[in-house]
Parts: sequence; structure tokens; C-alpha cells
Amino acid sequence: MDLAPLRSFDLDLSAADAWLGNLGDAVPSDAALQDMLARFVAAQESRGDIPLVHPDRQPMRMNWRNALMHFRRLEGDKERTREAFHVFEALPWIGMADAACRFLASEQGKAVYASEPFLPAILDDHARLRRLPKGSLAHAYCDHMEREELTAAGLIAEYEEWRGGRVRLDDKVEWYADRLRDTHDLLHVLSGFNRDALGEQCVLALVFKQRPSIGHLFVGYAGAALTRLDSHWKVPVLRAVFEARQIGKACLPIAEQPITELLAMPLEDVRKRLNFRPAHFYHEAHRIWREEGTDPKLVLVKAAG
Repeated sequence: MDLAPLRSFDLDLSAADAWLGNLGDAVPSDAALQDMLARFVAAQESRGDIPLVHPDRQPMRMNWRNALMHFRRLEGDKERTREAFHVFEALPWIGMADAACRFLASEQGKAVYASEPFLPAILDDHARLRRLPKGSLAHAYCDHMEREELTAAGLIAEYEEWRGGRVRLDDKVEWYADRLRDTHDLLHVLSGFNRDALGEQCVLALVFKQRPSIGHLFVGYAGAALTRLDSHWKVPVLRAVFEARQIGKACLPIAEQPITELLAMPLEDVRKRLNFRPAHFYHEAHRIWREEGTDPKLVLVKAAG
């Protein structure tokens, strides 16, 4: 086998290292590369036994009562991620399994499934991401996660704590659902919406076209309505959320993209490729709040209190 292609791009090796274990910064020998490749192929073959749809997977159903209960708990503290998971569970994307099957039947879906079995291992390896070119999505993502003191693994921990005793169905639909979760902070970076309450509401509205869960629109618009009630009438809160949804209608689904490839690209090139365009009303809302001396991160907390 010609091993030259495996030496050509550091990104290729970093993705493999993230999945198989860190081989270190030294260039590995041909024997080490052969061993790495053999283990990678073996891992893919073992994953091939995972069914597309687990026979125990049940159709999703709406539960508005539960959604309202958990939204009330979420509205005063956007960091209570588990409450958001409860809302999304109560108002799910009914067609998610069908969408996952369509994606995994495509050539791109098969390639992404083979090359990116576990995104958090790639996203949390900041040392390797920082070796990609400055100005890339990788650097913007690391800046965002480090500034907010977040990790992809931390989101998984929140999710697993929320899951509790729920059985995890080991199928490819679950893998697809994991990618919907694990790409959330990439959406913040690409959209320019920060992690204040309005920013979270805008991200949920933006992503509705990609994952049409009523829960996303419910949290986005209901949260914006509460924010609007406690804000000066000039603050364009509802317009910001509506504009985010309009932007999202043109965006390609981030969870179905080759993330490793996008991370190496300039941030603006990724935005163009996925059809993200700049928002106006979100930043205008922030401008007005700053002039009023209001911290955007405290707006929904104030409204809930």
C-alpha cells in the first residue's frame, strides 16, 4: 500500500488520531501507519454491525404539557441544558429517523459516517485544531469554546445526565442524533449569534429548517416573547428571531457536512459554502442594550425574575 497520502495532510492524521488515540507529534513509521490503518479498518468493520434503525426504536410523539413544564424551568437560566433536552424530547423532530436514513444512504452520508464516527474527539482536541491555519473555522471554534469555558464532552455529560435510565438504542439514527447535538456550538460560530438568551433563541430558529422540531421554534419564539416583554420597545427581539429563521432556510444542514474538512477552511469560506449570511437585528438589539447599560446575558434572567 502507498502510504504517501497518509503523510500528506496533517488534518487527515489528526482525525484518525482523535478516533484511535494520540500517536504524538512525531512522524510515525510505516509500520506504525500500517498498524493505525489496520485498527481503523477493524473499527469500521465492527461498526458495520450497527443497524440503521434499531428494532426497538419507537415513533416520536408530542407532549405539550411536559414541554411547558420544562420551559418554565429553563426560561430563567439558559445554562440548564437538561431542561432544553426535555423540551426537545417533548416536542421532537418527528421525521428525524427518516432524515438520518436518507442521509446515510447518500454517498456523502456514507463518507461522513466512516470518517467521523465521534465528533467530540475531534472538536475537543484544541492542540491539533490550533495547528490549522489562522482564520480558519477551527481557530474561531476554539476561541468560542475557550472564551465560554465549554467542551463538547461537557455537553455530552449534560446529555447523559439528562438521559438517566433511558436506554440508548445503538443504531445509526442515534449517531445522526448525536451529530445534531455535537454541532450546536459550531452554529454559534458560523451564525455570529452569541450564547446570551437572544443568541440561543436565534440559533434555535435558524436551525429549524435543518431539524424541524417544534421544540426549537417553541423555545426560540416563546423565549423571545418573554425577552421582549422586559425590553424597551425599540429592541428588535422578535425581528431578530424571525430574521434568524429566514437565514436558516437557505443554510445547508451542518450535521450532514464533513466537519473535519470545514474546520481547516477559512471561516468566511465556510459561511459562504453553507449559505450563512450576516444577521442585522440581533446585533442591533445588542447595540441598544449596550446603550441602555443592559447586559444581554442577564435579560432573560431579569424577565423571569
